[in-house]
Amino acid sequence: MIKTTFFLIGVIIASFTVNAVSADKEPVELVNPFIDTHNSRWFYFNSASRPFGMVNLSPDTNTDKTWSSGYLYDDKHIKCFSHVHAWQLAGVAVMPTIGTFKGHLGMNAYKSAFSHEGEIAKPGYHKVHLDDYGIDVELTSTTRVGFHRYFFPKGGQKSIVFDVGAYLAHGPTVSSEIWKVSDNEVAGVQVISKTGRRPKDTPVYFVAQVDKSFQTFKVWEDASVREGSDRIKGEKVGGAVFFDTEDALEVKMKVAISYVSVEQARKNLNAELNHWDFNKVVSASEMEWNQWLGKIKIQGGTHQQQVKFYTDLWRALLGRRIISDVDGKYMDMTGESPVVRQVRLNDDGKPAFPHYNFDAWWGSHWSLNILWSMVYPEVMDGFCNTMVDMYNNGGLIPRGPSGGNYTFVMIGDPSAPFFATAYSKGIRNYDVEKAYEGLRKNAFVGGSRDHAGYEHNSPAFGGGMQYYIQQGWVPEGIKAKGMHKDGAAMTMEYAYQDWCLGQMAKSLGKNEDYALFNARSKNYKHLWNPETAMIHPREINGEWIADFQPVVDGFNARGFCESNAAIYTHFVPHDMTGLIGLFGGKQKYIDFLNYSFEEGEKRDFVGENKNHASNWIDYGNQPGTAMAHLFNHAGAPWLTQKWVRKVKDVFGDISPYDGYKGDEDQGQMGALGVLMAIGLFEVDGGASMNPYYEITTPIFDEIRITLNNDYYPGKEFVIQANANDPGNWYIQTAKLNGREWDKCWFYHSDFIKGGTLNLTLGKEANQSWGIAPMP
Repeated sequence: MIKTTFFLIGVIIASFTVNAVSADKEPVELVNPFIDTHNSRWFYFNSASRPFGMVNLSPDTNTDKTWSSGYLYDDKHIKCFSHVHAWQLAGVAVMPTIGTFKGHLGMNAYKSAFSHEGEIAKPGYHKVHLDDYGIDVELTSTTRVGFHRYFFPKGGQKSIVFDVGAYLAHGPTVSSEIWKVSDNEVAGVQVISKTGRRPKDTPVYFVAQVDKSFQTFKVWEDASVREGSDRIKGEKVGGAVFFDTEDALEVKMKVAISYVSVEQARKNLNAELNHWDFNKVVSASEMEWNQWLGKIKIQGGTHQQQVKFYTDLWRALLGRRIISDVDGKYMDMTGESPVVRQVRLNDDGKPAFPHYNFDAWWGSHWSLNILWSMVYPEVMDGFCNTMVDMYNNGGLIPRGPSGGNYTFVMIGDPSAPFFATAYSKGIRNYDVEKAYEGLRKNAFVGGSRDHAGYEHNSPAFGGGMQYYIQQGWVPEGIKAKGMHKDGAAMTMEYAYQDWCLGQMAKSLGKNEDYALFNARSKNYKHLWNPETAMIHPREINGEWIADFQPVVDGFNARGFCESNAAIYTHFVPHDMTGLIGLFGGKQKYIDFLNYSFEEGEKRDFVGENKNHASNWIDYGNQPGTAMAHLFNHAGAPWLTQKWVRKVKDVFGDISPYDGYKGDEDQGQMGALGVLMAIGLFEVDGGASMNPYYEITTPIFDEIRITLNNDYYPGKEFVIQANANDPGNWYIQTAKLNGREWDKCWFYHSDFIKGGTLNLTLGKEANQSWGIAPMP
């Protein structure tokens, strides 16, 4: 009963509407940040943040770990409000308090109870009441500056705690420093400890200004207040400002951060927030989010579907972070010592693109790569520039940097499909030759692929590239440091990445490389076992592993990264014709794939309790997120239409207790949800030389995608669904720009010119539409 009550409150507050579906609503009004927050992750919950913001300001109810941390919907206390909620990054926890001071005693002492009654969260804004103190807190931000507004009750000593020595999510604080600058300003740095993923300690610098002069500044170390000091440095230190006058009933505070220096943090503050008009910043944030989200406009569908759609799209523009300052300076941590670098500047002296932090592109070829290249090509350009800069700085194209560090997160080189998709779609405002040079290096011994998950030592060995090059497959049992030494998964992903490199090589006129990588892209066949009729891992001696099972009870089956054979057997996005041939033809493949979905549906298309290897289908993790679209490649597009809709419905919840089913990985599952909702996809990730979109049934009556004219000549691409009634999942007929269209795909070159795809839907499958072969 309690959960039901919280759910109703959360939906009403978070989406700011209880009315029927209305085309007049702005996208921001339809975003619900509370979806699936009962089991959050440090970077998952964001409220007061701009698109890709360096600052991600929000309440924290749990700061003790990476998973199940940050803002958890059912928690009863807020411990702090911190400014960085990123993959492997955290920093600058603050808390307003009143009465007896407890800041030096730690978060468990100064935390406050709260409830969802009156709480508001939307893109760029959060409001919550601290019950223990009677303080109303409002939060907003610019890209690099957090903006707080506190309403204190009358009476009592008022303070703002800067817990710069706190443990935040990923590990302890190695050291920190805070000092008084003036009666309105403090500054400092928090050095967050290295982790098994981010190999170097990483400083977060900050400057905080308040609009009311504080009368007292106190610091502490090891829970002991140090009287008479305006500065302190150490491991477990902090500071607080105190307001003793009644004119401090409303206090506003700006907190700017930088990964470079305090001076750079102050530069960010002065450039982005040179006034104290809180409401103006809230409005500006809402306007910016509406501009980004409004690139896709929808009509029709239910209120729930609209809320989930714009929440998915919001997440696709949120999870990865800018780490460069307003002038383009950033900290390079790829070498032995930190080095301050500068991104490329335009002719006007402004940064051409930001420098970004991001988790791996692992699996993004079925989510972000497709969505961004369609709607936000400038974002792909920015990330490509970041990766080329890191190659110039540290010698490798990264697969997931954190705070300027290489992390070697997950497996392989998923940057290869990212670049191949960008290049194939004309997104090329970076040094293409340098990018290809780095990607080619990654595809051989000594490159990024050779690093198993989080294998930081060099030379690395866990990625098994010497085996892959010598024999065409990676075995099990490699003795090396690092995680995810899953030979079958690596082989499958390397083969796809080789194909992506081959496509890029051919486009660049590198024909010998094209022949090499195209041949290597068939390496997946070395793990096809005719007896099990599946991809089957092999031991170092070449024998098939014993006790093989397609599905096992666990997080991953031996040989497969967070997955199993039932899912990775289908991981051939670049050669579905070859895979179908191994199965013995289209009908045998369709039967097997359909059986997998019928079995997977029994567990809502996910691994039970995040055990990704325990189901035939797993839309809760990256390796299986194209499977419903594979029927298109076997000549049965009506089954793609059926199973995409069924998966989409299962992931359509907008309560705090469901919606993503576990791991919305920095926008990837959000982007996938958007693609399913609009009815467009690319099984090969869009990396082919002449990319094309695969069509399935949209859930809205009309979708209008605004095209970026810096990259694409058309104004907009429109998708219309006629007879889009409940249960009408199946495409009966189609027209593309007024022409009868009998294919379940069309080229990206048609998309970028703008136009209209008109679909007529029905309740019964039309098994004669869309069966023409793929390009």
